[in-house]
Amino acid sequence: MFETAIQTFTSPVVLFFVLGLFAAYVRSDLAIPEPIAKAMSLYLMAAIGLKGGVAVAKSGIDGTVIAALAAGIVAGFVLPLFAYVVLKSFGKLDRINSGAVAAHYGSISVVTFVTAGEILTGQGREPGGFMVAVMAAMEAPAILSGLMLARGAGSKSGTQSTGEMLHEVFTNSSIVLLLGAFAIGMLGGAQGFAEVSPFFEAGFKGVLCIFLLDMGLIAARRMMDSRAVTWRLGVIAIFLPIVNGAAGTALGIGIGLDAGSAAALGVLCASASYIAVPAAMRLALPEADPGIYLTMSLSITFPFNVLINIGLISAFAAMLTGAGGATP
Repeated sequence: MFETAIQTFTSPVVLFFVLGLFAAYVRSDLAIPEPIAKAMSLYLMAAIGLKGGVAVAKSGIDGTVIAALAAGIVAGFVLPLFAYVVLKSFGKLDRINSGAVAAHYGSISVVTFVTAGEILTGQGREPGGFMVAVMAAMEAPAILSGLMLARGAGSKSGTQSTGEMLHEVFTNSSIVLLLGAFAIGMLGGAQGFAEVSPFFEAGFKGVLCIFLLDMGLIAARRMMDSRAVTWRLGVIAIFLPIVNGAAGTALGIGIGLDAGSAAALGVLCASASYIAVPAAMRLALPEADPGIYLTMSLSITFPFNVLINIGLISAFAAMLTGAGGATP
């Protein structure tokens, strides 16, 4: 287990993230221009969606895929409930902020998932391509669950905001691109992907490294500027990904997923959204404090997952399946 965690930490994609953290903390002027960062984000989502669709085209949709989708959707609804209780009781947050933060911890981080996919593949535990669809399916349930929890005490947001929020979720650029690329990959199959694979395969790891460098810079700088997060919320931002990740991995093994796919489900459950959910919360719950939910998800949970928790989840999945080393 320790060896797996060390292998994760020494991965180039993780080390570039560490470099970004270091550069920010020493107050270097290193920065990635916003247009370039956005282009890299679009590239990564298109690539992971395409490759996932191609993988499903090869394997087909069977009971395992359906079970994984169902598990992801259920997790998207249930995880915010657990987070909400912890945030209210230990974190001492009010109902609205508890619901808003809880939605983040039931949703997913695309970058965390992509990073985990690269690390797991390097360990010989490549997740199934259908996990891309599971990732996309977890976004909306978490937002709806968190919103219902927050509105229980009379949030001022009305029915019209709910409709606008749902539109925001389902037309969010990351969801549209991921699902669209996934569908293109399924329709084109391996033969169609071969035509564009030099672009989407050769540069993928390099782009991911630079993107994580940028994420390290952003996470560290936001943490240094934040004053809204208490030590209790900092503890929760680490506690939730540990518990959720272990539960998601065990659930994956329980429904028959291989070690890599189960670990990917664990990573999805452990991650916290910092793109789609904040956008939805700004629209549907303007009363909630972005300084709390963004700092927790982006500046604490995201670095913890990339640096430590992906390795722990991978090792846990290997332990549950009896695969101490790389899978054949």
